[in-house]
Amino acid sequence: GTSIIRGSEAAILGVGKVEDRAVVRDGEIVVRPILPISLTFDHRLVDGDEALAFVMTLRNYLETDPGLMSRGSKPE
Repeated sequence: GTSIIRGSEAAILGVGKVEDRAVVRDGEIVVRPILPISLTFDHRLVDGDEALAFVMTLRNYLETDPGLMSRGSKPE
């Protein structure tokens, strides 16, 4: 489903379930764990470039070292 923001909210992050899925890496079909995420936000309050930067930073944290999310450090 798609997360829906309420009147008092600026944004909401929807996080699905990690599941193994077939993806193409270097021309080969391989199985990788995939975590679907979606960011719904009010364009009157949040610029699209800022929202994209947030999602890309989150993706980088999760792909680099998921433990960073709980330790509060930044990836190198």
